[in-house]
Amino acid sequence: MGKLEPNAILTRRIEAAPGLVILRVAPDGWTYPQFRPGQFAVLGLPARAPRVALSDPEPAPEDPDRMIRRAYSIASSSLERGELELYVTLVRSGELTPRLFALSPGDRLWLGPKPAGMFTLRDVPPERHVVLVGTGTGLAPYMSMLRTELACGGPQRFAVLAGARHSWDLGYSAELITMARLCPNFTYLPTVSRPDAEPAPWGGATGYVQALWTDGALARAWGSKPTPADTHVFLCGNPAMIDDMTLLLEREGFREHAPRQPGEIHVERYW
Repeated sequence: MGKLEPNAILTRRIEAAPGLVILRVAPDGWTYPQFRPGQFAVLGLPARAPRVALSDPEPAPEDPDRMIRRAYSIASSSLERGELELYVTLVRSGELTPRLFALSPGDRLWLGPKPAGMFTLRDVPPERHVVLVGTGTGLAPYMSMLRTELACGGPQRFAVLAGARHSWDLGYSAELITMARLCPNFTYLPTVSRPDAEPAPWGGATGYVQALWTDGALARAWGSKPTPADTHVFLCGNPAMIDDMTLLLEREGFREHAPRQPGEIHVERYW
């Protein structure tokens, strides 16, 4: 394989919150293939690329031309052509995100030639409802799913259960609130785990996102408790949340999905 060269352009950079950024990336002179909502793209920058000031220091790279690559879930609709949207959190000690955060619109970067990943709605029957449970940037694949697949007012229900430490870390909250207002078959339930740090009183749910399931918040919103017979549940983000939710769901009869053993729990761990 030849040397990897930047083949895409950063078209837009949106500061979503401290340490959270939405990036819009366009292939330069080529077309990104069709992807399924929930799949991921691979971004890359050479080791010589500058790091953002907030990042931890690192030794000078032994090979400045080495392409540092990482996978990020695509947040844009699969119906949108020409650009990809990625939702990225800064890992101060990481190799790539400090370099991504130092980019400005117009800067070049490397974009992998094709999408990948099995965390999609492909194996969910259209008559089954969908619950999307996420923390942090784990919302990214869900935004692609909703932007592509949510039929507003249709019989299939969707719900997002989103957890973050602070309200300002609840990504895409304005868009999700709007979706919930416009679409009777969509429910958005956010929660924060550190309400005492809010600059204004937080009137929503508090605690970890798992509590939105265990205390019946979703059942009350839907008017009935989701069951394995009518609902698939997606889990994305913090591995501790995923482990806890998987145990809770398995006690209720849900099974983790695998290609040869279909189930109702779909999992994507972010670290």
